Amino acid sequence: MSFPGAILMGAQQRLLPVSVPYRFFLAACFFHLAAWILLALSADQVSGYLGGPGPLLAVLHAVTLGVFAMAALGASYQMLPVATGRALRTLWPARLSSWLYIPGVLALLHGFFWGQVLAMAVGGALIAAGLVLFAVMVGDVLNRTQGVLIVLRGFAWAALVALAGLVLLGLLAVADFQAGILADRQAVGLAHLLLAIFGFMGLLALGYSHVLVPMFALSPAPSETAGLACLSLAVLGLMLGVLGALFDQAGILGLAVVAGLVSAAIYLDTMRLSLKDGMRKNLGLSFVLVKAAWALLPLCLLAGGAAVLGIGDGRTVLLFGFLAVFGWLLTFLLGLMQRIIPFLAAMNVSGGGMPRLSELAKENPLKVHAVCHFAALALVAGGILFDIAWPVQAGAAVGAIGAASYLWFAVAVLRRLMTSLKKKENEVSHVSTDNAHPANPA
Repeated sequence: MSFPGAILMGAQQRLLPVSVPYRFFLAACFFHLAAWILLALSADQVSGYLGGPGPLLAVLHAVTLGVFAMAALGASYQMLPVATGRALRTLWPARLSSWLYIPGVLALLHGFFWGQVLAMAVGGALIAAGLVLFAVMVGDVLNRTQGVLIVLRGFAWAALVALAGLVLLGLLAVADFQAGILADRQAVGLAHLLLAIFGFMGLLALGYSHVLVPMFALSPAPSETAGLACLSLAVLGLMLGVLGALFDQAGILGLAVVAGLVSAAIYLDTMRLSLKDGMRKNLGLSFVLVKAAWALLPLCLLAGGAAVLGIGDGRTVLLFGFLAVFGWLLTFLLGLMQRIIPFLAAMNVSGGGMPRLSELAKENPLKVHAVCHFAALALVAGGILFDIAWPVQAGAAVGAIGAASYLWFAVAVLRRLMTSLKKKENEVSHVSTDNAHPANPA
């Protein structure tokens, strides 16, 4: 992509049926709401939490599997063919992955919340099967894309490798709840978390940023050299983090934090240049969230460094996890989804062009969500830092209000999209009928 909007050329021919990506987007919005509600119900358990089955493990996976990975599946199935110019070979694996993955997440969350091993095992198996289908589909598109979008492809391949690792460790952790096969469950749990947040989802977030941010800002393609440097350091930091977690080596974890901070610095400078060089300066409320997420990325890494140094008596460990999951990644994802959901809707209706949000959904729900989201982050982070339960509960309740508003926005876009498609279909049918029965000349 050497000029703004280049990836949209011929994109209409690569659009999927609306039901495919939007089933994942709507499910992500529902799990977003569920995560805040579950956190509000279990706020008194946050202090001192170190893992294990229970409501907080359900909260964590409601966000990571229910929101992050769910949205990644929907966005990748549609946006990757648009960006690469390579359509999916067939749609049935994408549909099948949703039928496996969405019920699997529900089953796993039920098992975690109530401590039911059978539900965990069934949910884990369904999720793994759905993610394998996803990996095969995405891998096929990437394999057919040669010589273009090198940075995106590099991040995507690295994310798929991280996905394989986190699925394996996740299944081992679920098996350990029943059989007790792991020597150090906490070490495996930390490695699993790092592969999920900074591996699979983190690498996808960084990779897609190099395409989506310039596309929305109408700026030239970012530097490949900077992108590959960011990728190399991110992968190095991830590998060091996983090794440090598995072998309980604080020194290696410290090096992982340093590598992550340098990678983040390169990434943030690349994004700054994209916005600076972009022809569109007013990117709306969505990029308020995106920019906030960019600020939270180094902050969560610094909290991780404090946790490695043993500062905060365990509170910094929880703060690191919260800032990484609810702060950086969730804020970033929700910001981009505000663009992607109406963007794809407009493409389905008109075949291209950058949509104006006001044409597809009222912006008031998103304003409510933004205020509630930032208030929730501040309250919960404060509750964790000062070891007080009521700010966590209050923040989660406020976050749930924001999540409900965000869900309202997504449903409103989908309803308007379906109305527009039906209207368009009726117009085409009417024209076809008129052509079949031309009026008699006078």
